[in-house]
Amino acid sequence: MTPILLLGAGRMGGAIIDGWRQTGAVATSDLIIRDPSAGEAFAGSGAQVNPADSALKTAKTVILAVKPQLWRGVAEEVSGLLAKDAVIISMVAGVSSQDLSQAFGGRTVARIMPTTAVAVAKGTVSVFAAEAEARGLAHKLFDPIATTVDLTDENLMHAATAVSGSAPAYLYALVEALEGAGVSQGLTPEAASELARSTIVGAAALMGQSDTSPAELRRQVTSPNGTTQAALDVLFDENGLPRLMSHAVAAAVKRSRELG
Repeated sequence: MTPILLLGAGRMGGAIIDGWRQTGAVATSDLIIRDPSAGEAFAGSGAQVNPADSALKTAKTVILAVKPQLWRGVAEEVSGLLAKDAVIISMVAGVSSQDLSQAFGGRTVARIMPTTAVAVAKGTVSVFAAEAEARGLAHKLFDPIATTVDLTDENLMHAATAVSGSAPAYLYALVEALEGAGVSQGLTPEAASELARSTIVGAAALMGQSDTSPAELRRQVTSPNGTTQAALDVLFDENGLPRLMSHAVAAAVKRSRELG
């Protein structure tokens, strides 16, 4: 599966590289990085950074990690430079396997949608591939740094993007809002930040180590008629969190389809 050509080494591409470094799943010396902004960040890492075009033909795996509006241009630039048997793994939201394969000269394609927690080997990666070879390759690359979830229908990538790929931002927004609510009740910004952040991190870690459902975990920390129940009565009212989250995920799905 190596060398691996990474087309784009921005926030997500860099997170993947960090995860591989931490786990040793992929040696940096097995990476070819093509990104105009990658020079200083990977200087001395052992990776080939923006090498001559001839180096691209050695890549066995090509990871497409560019913004959706850039992917076609990148495909046009590199497709003719790649080995015929190179496998394309795309994390570009909304772009179908058929369009990707066509743009990359009919090569085998897998689609993934990772989260940035791959940087600390605690990511989540949705995987769709029509061919077993590409699916297996995606698992070899990402199982060491993420929980990988196979999708049997490519159309479900839109939902996976909304429920997983975009979800870290939902959590960060929740913590941000909780900090603000704490300040509005008299806490200093510093105290509100530390309380909100550490509490959410701890609760997430506990959930990660438990097989108990989130609903049951919620019930376990909610005393009848207590302070937590008073807050949940607001969060679960007619226009509360479930309705907001449903609308948010639907909006993300809609945008994912538009990007395709």
